[in-house]
Amino acid sequence: MKWLPWSVILALAAMPAWAADPIVGRWLLTSQTIGGQKTQIEELTLRINPSGAALEFAYSVPVRDIQFVSLRFTAKPDGTAADVTDANGKKVGTVKVTKTSATQYRVVLEGPGRPTANGAMTVSADGKTLTSESDSTPLTQTGGQSAVTHMVQVFARQ
Repeated sequence: MKWLPWSVILALAAMPAWAADPIVGRWLLTSQTIGGQKTQIEELTLRINPSGAALEFAYSVPVRDIQFVSLRFTAKPDGTAADVTDANGKKVGTVKVTKTSATQYRVVLEGPGRPTANGAMTVSADGKTLTSESDSTPLTQTGGQSAVTHMVQVFARQ
C-alpha cells in the first residue's frame, strides 16, 4: 500500500465541501423576479449541506444579527418525498428533489393551503451562482387556482 504525502492529504482536506457536489454551500439571494417583475428582496441565505445520502436545505433570514432558519428540509436527490418544516419545526409540506444533471436539481414543493411549486435549481458553470426557477399556481380566496406564476431567484455563493 502506497502512502500519500501529508501535503497531498492536507490539500485534499482543504478542498471546499462543494467540490464533490456543486450545489453544496452557502448562498445569498441577490435578485428575485416574480411574474416577470423584478421585486425588492429581503436578505435570505440558503445553506445546502450533505447529510448522508441526502441534502439538507435551510433557508434563513437575519433577526437581530442571528441567522433564523425559516424553512428546512432534508431530501435524498432521488425524488423521494421529504417533510418541509418551518421555524418551529412544524411540518408545512413536502418536497421532492431529483438530481437531473451534475449541476441541476428538479424540485417539487407542496403543502396544504399552498400552491404547488415545480422548478429547478441550477449551479452556473463557474460554481458562483445558483439560479432557482419555479412555476406555481396560487390558490384564489374561493379555493380555486389562478394563473401560473413564474419565479426566478438568483443566489451568489458566499
